[in-house]
Amino acid sequence: MTHSSTAGPSSPEGGPAPAAGPPGGDALLRAAIRHSAARCVALCLLTTAGAGTALLLPHALGRALDALLTGPTGGDAHHWLLISAALVAVGTLLDACEGVLTGTTAARTTAWLRHRLVRHVLDTGPRATTRFPAGDLVARLVGGTAQAGPAPATVAALAATLLTPLGAIVALGLVDLRLALVFLVGAPALAWLLRTFARATSDCVSGYLRAQGDLATRLTEAIGGARTIAAARTADKETARVLAPLPELSRQGLRMWRVQGRASAGAVTLAPLLQIAVIAAAGLLLLHHSLTVGELLAASRYAVLATGVGALVGDLGALVRTRAAGRRTAELLDVPPPRYGDDELPAYGGDLELRGVTVRRAGRTVLDRVDLTVPAGRTLAVVGASGAGKSTLAALAGRLADPDEGTVLLDGVPLPDLRRSALRSAVGHAFERPVLLGDTLADTIALGAPEDRVVPAARAARADPFVRRLPDGYATPCADVPLSGGELQRLGLARAFAHGGRLLVLDDALSSLDTVTEHEIAAALLDHTPGATRLIVAHRATTAARADTVAWLEGGRVRALGPHERLWRDPAYRAVFAGEDGPA
Repeated sequence: MTHSSTAGPSSPEGGPAPAAGPPGGDALLRAAIRHSAARCVALCLLTTAGAGTALLLPHALGRALDALLTGPTGGDAHHWLLISAALVAVGTLLDACEGVLTGTTAARTTAWLRHRLVRHVLDTGPRATTRFPAGDLVARLVGGTAQAGPAPATVAALAATLLTPLGAIVALGLVDLRLALVFLVGAPALAWLLRTFARATSDCVSGYLRAQGDLATRLTEAIGGARTIAAARTADKETARVLAPLPELSRQGLRMWRVQGRASAGAVTLAPLLQIAVIAAAGLLLLHHSLTVGELLAASRYAVLATGVGALVGDLGALVRTRAAGRRTAELLDVPPPRYGDDELPAYGGDLELRGVTVRRAGRTVLDRVDLTVPAGRTLAVVGASGAGKSTLAALAGRLADPDEGTVLLDGVPLPDLRRSALRSAVGHAFERPVLLGDTLADTIALGAPEDRVVPAARAARADPFVRRLPDGYATPCADVPLSGGELQRLGLARAFAHGGRLLVLDDALSSLDTVTEHEIAAALLDHTPGATRLIVAHRATTAARADTVAWLEGGRVRALGPHERLWRDPAYRAVFAGEDGPA
């Protein structure tokens, strides 16, 4: 194993993968609409047919009334009444079908958005949680997609909602052009009302979603630290911290209601005035025998349809909300997934090499021009004080993160050049706080590995005894198992052993084990993974002592590299293991 205090040449192969510009909120919603294209077309046809029946009904009623007033009961009157009844029946049926299709389209689109975004987040890996806190991430994936999902149905409904008043204006013109001109005098006021409403609603919804994400983040943090909060007796203080965004959430929510209320109030004020103006003009035309009574009835109904601002306000508000949610949700796509190549690893090996690796986080250099080589089959312990860069180095070794500068290679192949399957089958991971994934304990240990590896891996990780003591053994549901920190770590180690690979990365995966168990697992680590290269982030002197070589990190750089026994002579090195007795 070698290291150098000077930086090697940077390599673009080790840097973050370039990615094409991610789609914005509108682009994501357009993709959702394309995904539901067939349903959107059907919905547009239904809503257009519904608008058509609504526009034909006043004409049919007017003709029926004229027939009743000018001729004997029967004949044309019965004919137009039957047509009117048929239009009402067809309109009701279309409304029912539209309601069902709207709901199913929204549900399917929401599911598609969640699938796409969850897949992207999983492809992105830890990079997503680096930018978005867990609570905010879940809020976007669940709440954001639920609000963006109705976009296709909303667009289709808005098209029909616009068609109805436009068609009503045209129909007024067909009844008498002067009636349409009377209505158009007040149309600019309606347009201004809708534009103001859309702008204000967009701002309110964006603020509401931000406050909602902040609240979700704080709540998730509090749930994760529940034991610490209880032990410190700071529940009241933490409750106040979690609920701190509530006033902003309330303010934005009330603001949305006020904006919609003002728009509705404006519509309630303006619409009747326009309707009265149209009806008054129609009445004058009737007095001058330019209109029939039936045409007056039709004109009054068309005036109502033309001033359907209430429906426009509702649909426009829904569209604004879906766009705001779409923009916020699409921000998840701003984090590009790692790029993978097409290279394969040689048949045998395990050499790990870091060349001039530099990592920066939040403006701070975490690792600074690190050069490090771990020969195949050797065990390297990485030690250092908190913040020295140990976990970051472990993440780079298995490509859970990419360096900002430099290259990480496995058997001479830069990690970004490897196929995804080749990399993941070659590297196993175990963490300080492993997460139980899968339905049963057997599932969480296997997690894609062959089932016949589960029990041997659990035995090597000293998890088999406590698993067999459970009522259902390896078939025990994960949710029903109360586990200590050490038992949880042993399951994580068993998972890493089951997957095997030529490189095994243990990121503080032994910290919760008692000394005896840690000693047994350290011995099993060598027996169960013969020939594998092991990189172990160590916080115990006993763990470091069992490694072939120790890399001592300080300030993001390798301060020293060598056997634990030799490094132990340095008081500064011994200070890293505060509370330890000495080398084992």
